[in-house]
Amino acid sequence: MNASSAPGAASAASAASVSSAASVSSVLQGSGALIGYLPVGFPDLDTSVDAAVALVENGVDALELGLPYSDPVMDGLAIQKATQQALANGFRVRDVFTAVERIRSRVDAPVLVMTYWNPVVQYGLDRFAESLRDAGGAGLITPDITPDSAADPSADWMATSERTGLDRVFLAAPSSTDERLAATVAASRGFVYAVSTMGITGARADVDAAARTLVARLRAAGAERTCVGIGISTGDQVAEVLGYADGAIVGSALVTALAERGVAGVAATASALAEGKSAGTSADGSPGKSK
Repeated sequence: MNASSAPGAASAASAASVSSAASVSSVLQGSGALIGYLPVGFPDLDTSVDAAVALVENGVDALELGLPYSDPVMDGLAIQKATQQALANGFRVRDVFTAVERIRSRVDAPVLVMTYWNPVVQYGLDRFAESLRDAGGAGLITPDITPDSAADPSADWMATSERTGLDRVFLAAPSSTDERLAATVAASRGFVYAVSTMGITGARADVDAAARTLVARLRAAGAERTCVGIGISTGDQVAEVLGYADGAIVGSALVTALAERGVAGVAATASALAEGKSAGTSADGSPGKSK
């Protein structure tokens, strides 16, 4: 089945049946996981679905789908260009639910949506959460909302996520205080997203050494599952991160591959990144843990 054959009621049922089997926590158990990011609608909706499916077929364990936004303050140049193209091509928020449903009907992997908070508010929080749940989505990664804000009645994401069963992934940075890390750990469900370096996203030659310290601090604060993102672009870096964290998140390298070489290119890049998974695990098959 290709992305152009849009699923109807039968595929919606398929997505629902697959949803119960694929959760973020399940892929983070045991061996380290590779999480791949791509923006929905880049270069167009059908190709973005095919590209996401190709990631899973080539070793990616979970997907992070970016919701294109006009003011992506945390995104690097490659992702900014991709999301701007998606918006220029007519992306609408509802397209993310279509993409999730199509992907989930084809592969058994959890799908998280990474979104800035304003599009969720504009769409309506309850409506957004219920649409994502019904499409088979696993939860939200929210880079610009803190646990305190999420618990505020004006946002109400904590209560809504409890009602809908969606995971809520908050970000933790090396600059965070121990008190802030503890609050982030307590509020997160699925995993905590450890930002490996300060600043915007983008592939880097070296993953910041601060990531290892941050993961250790998060574990000390009670985090059961921590994934490291921002700056990871090679299989060796995936292996390095999985030596001390539960998951490695790759974005810009995959977006660049899709932009330059299409679905075949992003599939090849995913395969190369996935080679780092076996190198990053310990003898008993589990990711290494910071001591």
